Amino acid sequence: MNLAGKTLFISGGSRGIGLAIALRAARDGANIAIAAKTADPDPRLEGTIHTAAAAVEAAGGKALALIVDIRDEERVKAAVAQTVEVFGGIDILVNNASAIRLTGTLDTPVKRYDLMHGVNGRGTFVCAQACLPHLLNSTNPHILTLSPPLVTDAKWFKDFPAYTIAKYTMSLFTLALAGEFKDRGVAVNSLWPRTAIATAAVRNEIGGAEMIAACRKPEIVADAAHYILTRPSRKCSGNFFLDDEVLMAAGVRDFSQYDVQAGAALQADFFVEALPGMRRADNMVKAKPGL
Repeated sequence: MNLAGKTLFISGGSRGIGLAIALRAARDGANIAIAAKTADPDPRLEGTIHTAAAAVEAAGGKALALIVDIRDEERVKAAVAQTVEVFGGIDILVNNASAIRLTGTLDTPVKRYDLMHGVNGRGTFVCAQACLPHLLNSTNPHILTLSPPLVTDAKWFKDFPAYTIAKYTMSLFTLALAGEFKDRGVAVNSLWPRTAIATAAVRNEIGGAEMIAACRKPEIVADAAHYILTRPSRKCSGNFFLDDEVLMAAGVRDFSQYDVQAGAALQADFFVEALPGMRRADNMVKAKPGL
């Protein structure tokens, strides 16, 4: 299977992992609705919905650039309706948009807490609610959320409680929606990287150029997402996937192709255990209060 002719609604698809997923699908000839807030160039960020749409078209797909704050229920509904009008339906929802702040409880302003929970938790729910009536009409419907495997050990929560809980809220929706729509054929899964990924969030909020050198490229997540999204929906739901495990199952053995800097020790993501040779999560550079 491939994604030719399929329509994807991707939140936060203007850069990073979201854009990489869009471009991988575009190479199959998919239709991509890029739902993100960046319509005008920002010196701190790479790309806009318009540059992303151009890249999708250049890769062989069809694109629809949509200015969307996924916290806004009415704007999401309008964007979904526009996607259906242009492309005739929606087959896949990718919940990629996320807000981050790597600080402890005493250093996390409440307005930042509200932003993270509004984008991560509320946004995931709002997008799913708006897309599901159309997904139910698809022959192979998928919801894929970029969120970590669920755990209950406090060691995964203690460093950045507000952000961690906001991300796990996204994962809880995977668990809940997979159960709710199991008998209706909608696959609902989460995907998370084993390592830090070279994105604007890593560069701007976490560790700068030093961290980027220890990252993998967004394409590893995109290739894993493609493998998941091309599987039969009724046989692939309720999973919390890690990117390298997905690709191992798909037959990939050379992961060096995804390294930003050849030979560098990779930085494990702080939601998963480090593999031998990787830098542990507690070596991550933490964001400065006030970012």
